[in-house]
Amino acid sequence: MISTFAQHELKAFWRSKNTGKTIAIRIVMAILVLYLLLNILVVAFYMDKILDKVLPDEDLIPAFCGIILYYYLFDLLMRLQLQELPTLRVQPYLTLPIKRNTLVGYLSFTAILSVFNLWPLILFTPFTFKIIAHENGAGVATVFMLGIIGLTIFNNYLALYIKRKSNLNGWVFLVAAAVLILAGIGDFSWHLYSISKASGFLFGHLIAQPVWVLLPLLLGGVMYYFNFLYLKDNLYLEELGSRKASAYKSSTEIPLLGYFGHIGDLAANEIKLILRNKRPRSSLVVSLLFMFYGIIFYANPHYQNMPGIKLLPALLMTGIFIISYGQYMFSWQASHFDGILVSKVDFKDFLRAKYLLFSLVSTIVFILTIPYVYYGWHILLVQFAMFLWNLGINATIVLFFANRNYKRIDLSKGASFNWEGVGATQLLLSFPLMIGPYLIYWPFSLLGHADIAFIALGIIGLLFIATRSYWVKLLEKDFMTKRYTIAEGFRNK
Repeated sequence: MISTFAQHELKAFWRSKNTGKTIAIRIVMAILVLYLLLNILVVAFYMDKILDKVLPDEDLIPAFCGIILYYYLFDLLMRLQLQELPTLRVQPYLTLPIKRNTLVGYLSFTAILSVFNLWPLILFTPFTFKIIAHENGAGVATVFMLGIIGLTIFNNYLALYIKRKSNLNGWVFLVAAAVLILAGIGDFSWHLYSISKASGFLFGHLIAQPVWVLLPLLLGGVMYYFNFLYLKDNLYLEELGSRKASAYKSSTEIPLLGYFGHIGDLAANEIKLILRNKRPRSSLVVSLLFMFYGIIFYANPHYQNMPGIKLLPALLMTGIFIISYGQYMFSWQASHFDGILVSKVDFKDFLRAKYLLFSLVSTIVFILTIPYVYYGWHILLVQFAMFLWNLGINATIVLFFANRNYKRIDLSKGASFNWEGVGATQLLLSFPLMIGPYLIYWPFSLLGHADIAFIALGIIGLLFIATRSYWVKLLEKDFMTKRYTIAEGFRNK
């Protein structure tokens, strides 16, 4: 039956009207993957020399064991962002005399066929059989690689389980990403524990007592079983739909946005769109990751006497969501844009909802980045000035350019290596967003009044926020002259 499923998928691929485009994309992707694998292979063969230089005071095998869990934490984070879910058009098979276990088994089996599962094998195998086998024998090296395979299977199915759960509740994805990030911070910044010591303990015991290999193999098997059960329970569309309906409340029941009436409802629907779809959700994840961008600049003594350089991290941390999500503002609704044009929704309310969404996310990020005041109260002034600048000016610029983006985005597609909707508009947009603050800052800075420059940036942003109704009217007027061109562009698949 598995061969039958594979034949059906091949026929569906070759009979698709987009076969040529898909083949071209896959060829490019295959070249990129091959290049990455070759780089990993080079690192793998020189792993012993790299470890000897990086950790000269430690023995090779304990040093190697100490980095393995770091790899798998990073691997899980990358899988959550880039690994695609294996799919099969199961609807036609549900009415046929085919066992549900067979369908689910096929989906579970194809999940193993991921390039992510090759990386640890290529990275760890040369060191294992060159160093560990030499010191402890080929049998121990083989058992060690079985442990690597077990953790790889565990990571593979854990990532898929989280991604499938997040399709029903987008907060699952954000919580999982936050846990991984906090795990790294707890080790490197707060020093609450040592992942390296835990990794060394686990794999050191695996070498000394090979029976420990049962632990990673058991973890992999348990995660496969959970993933299998979840797919089996949600195989029927009506079951999945009923759970999805119960997992989400209506937009009017979101307490914070309920105070904004109809505009709050539109913003709530936008938030649901972000949490339920991979590519817009990646914009939210990027904005959370960029909160750590300030460490590069604020904690570096070299930049302490360069106040102008601090504009960049402050701009990106408080405004990266506006930039990354806002530049495709109407493209996210491309599939139902015609419905928006004929609906009773006032486009002014539509724009105000966008502003509300920007304000909500940027305010949360600004509050979360307040602890950077640890590096000086001056940081708070820069952060607040760019926070106002982003909400006042950059949000308006982004919506202005959104009226000139006619490329649709298919929300059903993944976020990894997806350049759909990207065009010259996005390149042009980066210039006013990045250069604008410096055009205000530099004249004051040359006169030796950097603090006044930051205050001026904040005041200008505040003036734009105060006059937002005026800018909404201009944006609406601009949209009305381009709405049919935008709609026509969104219809081109």
